[in-house]
Amino acid sequence: MRRRKVLERQILPDPKFGDKRLSRFINTVMKSGKRSLAEKIVYGAFDILEEKTKKQPLEVFNQAVENARPLIKVVSRRIGGSNYQVPTEVSSKDAQALAFRWLIDFARKRSEKTMVERLAGELLSAYNKDGATIKKREDVHKMAEANKAFAHFRF
Repeated sequence: MRRRKVLERQILPDPKFGDKRLSRFINTVMKSGKRSLAEKIVYGAFDILEEKTKKQPLEVFNQAVENARPLIKVVSRRIGGSNYQVPTEVSSKDAQALAFRWLIDFARKRSEKTMVERLAGELLSAYNKDGATIKKREDVHKMAEANKAFAHFRF
């Protein structure tokens, strides 16, 4: 073992819902350290979600993240002078980070007027198992499935 274990920072739960996962999501939305703006965006999106689904927004958010989480991904490995896309399982922490990143990236690319509406739209479509985030997850799974022949290169 060459490297030391990375100490994971203890993250405080978010002020409104008291949820650590949501706090991490707000941190991912945040740009240039503007936390209050990120909180406004996320909580605004939650208000829209509650209005549209008539359910607890935290439930909708958690389900959307679960729907967006990939189970396997492909990792590029160089073996014998050629690169192979080797399918590997994704740890739960990495899967959550990827889901967050995809949700936010695709929300930013949407055509609605404000970021609040875009994020709410992307979370809603992920909750309903459609939209760009879910398509991305399916594409990653397809890629891993197509490269299943190289699974023996895993180590």
